[in-house]
Amino acid sequence: MQGTFDPETDSIACMAQGDMNMQPHHFTRHAVGDEDVAFDVTYCGICHTDLHFITNDLGFSQYPVVPGHEVVGVVTAVGAKVTKFKPGDKCAVGCMVDSCLECSACKGGEEQYCATGSTFTYCGVGTYGRCPTGEPTKGGYANKMVTNEHFVLKLPGNFKMAEGAPLLCAGITMYDPLVHFGAGKGGKRVGIMGAGGLGMMGIKIAVAMGNEVTVISTSPNKEAASKAMGAKHFILASDADAMGKGAKSLDLILNTVSAAHDISGVLPMLAVDGRLVMMGVVTSPYTVPALPLVFNRAGICGSLIGGIKRTQECVDFCAKKDVYPEVEVIPCSAVSDKLKLLSVKNDQIKRYVIDIGNTMLK
Repeated sequence: MQGTFDPETDSIACMAQGDMNMQPHHFTRHAVGDEDVAFDVTYCGICHTDLHFITNDLGFSQYPVVPGHEVVGVVTAVGAKVTKFKPGDKCAVGCMVDSCLECSACKGGEEQYCATGSTFTYCGVGTYGRCPTGEPTKGGYANKMVTNEHFVLKLPGNFKMAEGAPLLCAGITMYDPLVHFGAGKGGKRVGIMGAGGLGMMGIKIAVAMGNEVTVISTSPNKEAASKAMGAKHFILASDADAMGKGAKSLDLILNTVSAAHDISGVLPMLAVDGRLVMMGVVTSPYTVPALPLVFNRAGICGSLIGGIKRTQECVDFCAKKDVYPEVEVIPCSAVSDKLKLLSVKNDQIKRYVIDIGNTMLK
């Protein structure tokens, strides 16, 4: 590294240069402005989206990439106009660190759909003045963050920091469509397609809301774990007979699968006015038969995380209900190996969480 590292002002991070072999990286976060919150990162979850940006699957990564948008920590300093936080508070940052805050989406509390584009926590570009203009953003695989107060979540006192980090992406990704499509108050028949780390979070939240959950998976070994988390039914996607018996049995299917796959087999499972919600980032197109949609007035749509208000609701709901993902806490030295494992297939119902506070290289 060039220059001298100052632990008081500089950050140390795990960064990528186009592959999954993470390397140490020193950089300086921007100074704390009047509306900013500075905090020491304690834990950061690993999300499958991190892989997409590390390997530039979406075509707009900017290297070096410092991933991480499931970030929790403890406030160290606040700007003069900050009202919601004080040093010592538990806090968190999710997938966004800025947006225009003026369009109809932003004013409606859905900053993720900002008309001119929200600024991602990493690999975003500062546009609106609440993070350095024109500079790529750097995420939570780092020991320090500085973020505008609007985009910082306040964590309840009983919040479990390590277990709760994935709620900032995996949790809200499942919570938002459940609420938006009418399952927030329970009583719906919800299908969870894919029983990985994201699907597991969906099972727990949907059950905690009072819904009947069916898991649709390609992995028979996930049945016991799915049912232990509260799922009432488990259907093996390769079992044509079982899939057929599930016709018109689901009001809502949340598709968490993030690899290329066939969705035609699940469409007949939608009830009248049912919805298949796509959440996995898949770059190849799908083949979609029309008849299951036409004859059930069913639909396919997408969903992207949630706004700041609903993310706060998700955090509060999960803390109150004691709903957390199954996690494996790992040291920074293990990040590369876990990323490589996820790039092949994560066949375990858990999320990896990096112990930033205790294991970040100096």
